[in-house]
Amino acid sequence: MKVSMNVDVHHLTRVEGHGNIHVVVRDGELVEAQWAVVETPRFFEAILRGKPHDLAPTLTSRICGICSIGHTLASLRTVERAMQIEIPLDAQRLRLLAKHGETLQSHSLHVFFLAAPDLLDVDSVIPLTQSHPAVVNIALRLKGLANDMCDLIAGRTTHPVSLVVGGVSKAPEKKELEKLRRRIQECLGDVEAAVEVFKSLSLPDFVRETEFVSLKADGNYPWIGGDLISTDGVLKAEDEYLAMTNEYTVDFSTSKHAKLSRQSFAVGALSRFNNNHAFLHKQAKESADALGLAPVNHNPYMNNIAQLVECHHVMLESIDMIDGLLDSSLKDIRTRYEIVAGQGIGAVEVPRGILYHDYIIDDKGTITKANCVIPTTQNNANIHYDLAELVKQQVKLGKTDDEITKLCEMLVRAYDPCISCSVH
Repeated sequence: MKVSMNVDVHHLTRVEGHGNIHVVVRDGELVEAQWAVVETPRFFEAILRGKPHDLAPTLTSRICGICSIGHTLASLRTVERAMQIEIPLDAQRLRLLAKHGETLQSHSLHVFFLAAPDLLDVDSVIPLTQSHPAVVNIALRLKGLANDMCDLIAGRTTHPVSLVVGGVSKAPEKKELEKLRRRIQECLGDVEAAVEVFKSLSLPDFVRETEFVSLKADGNYPWIGGDLISTDGVLKAEDEYLAMTNEYTVDFSTSKHAKLSRQSFAVGALSRFNNNHAFLHKQAKESADALGLAPVNHNPYMNNIAQLVECHHVMLESIDMIDGLLDSSLKDIRTRYEIVAGQGIGAVEVPRGILYHDYIIDDKGTITKANCVIPTTQNNANIHYDLAELVKQQVKLGKTDDEITKLCEMLVRAYDPCISCSVH
């Protein structure tokens, strides 16, 4: 018997923003499978034009309440590269420590509160407080730790105030860093317990060969700046981001799509893992092995597992960075600079993938032109084509409408999309 079905998910839940899933199958053949972003464009770049360069990090931090530190860091890197400003080592460490706090914030929120309910077959995290209280408590402790990391290093949990052009405006007291180090050490047991939980869960078995794009490691797992790389062998300099993203418009979505060597590519935790697995902290590698994650993995649902592995990595690396800060005077944290005209491009790995900022600044320090390319914008085409292949495979396996609907919803959630940020 040939299958016919319509799947219409209007405003998918447990994601940021508004997006729709539309699938039509007639007599066993896929007619249409569509991932459509329906947010109103937000015009980030227009907001930046005519603004002082040192206001840009504050303004762009408001683009996203989840990746506000990432946007700030991308903006700072862009301004500093335009003006050839070198920031002190301790400021670099503090910025990356703030970045790790945000990564832990975002990943723990998504893995436990948004993705785990699907894997545990409930509608939201609320029922998990009764059925899996230990899992919820792990999530709360990790999220609380991450919030406090951002508070201490960046000045507040979101929309940072201490990350400024030239470095940072204030360094935390060493006694506070020591306290943070102890908390991270204590919470390593939570992430290890989470690995044991996720080892027992079954993720959908789905593969569509994909090109994965990320920053390229240069001695360490990459987060801020550097070359761009893909699993298909493409290598570009940071300044060549336009050749890496190749944005284009589609008529069914208010967000652009992107492509590189194939019709689409993916960015995010799984992409970073696939390209840079060798540079993970040793214990984070062990967690990946325990979870059955090895490069190059083409199952998009495994992005959530890669996020959990990255939680482990950033916690371990944060301990190492705090040790370096404790051995330092913490006095040299900001560089004085002179305003010069120029163009700067900054790439930062935010939780959902590479974020690009590009500014032209005049000799008065005013931004005259800007471009921002958001990770979810880069992922949207891959989500779209993944949906089509997923439905084809599931129809052949005889899955019901409800089963396919759930798998489609889980697929989009696996990418952890930040939909409102993807429209610009």
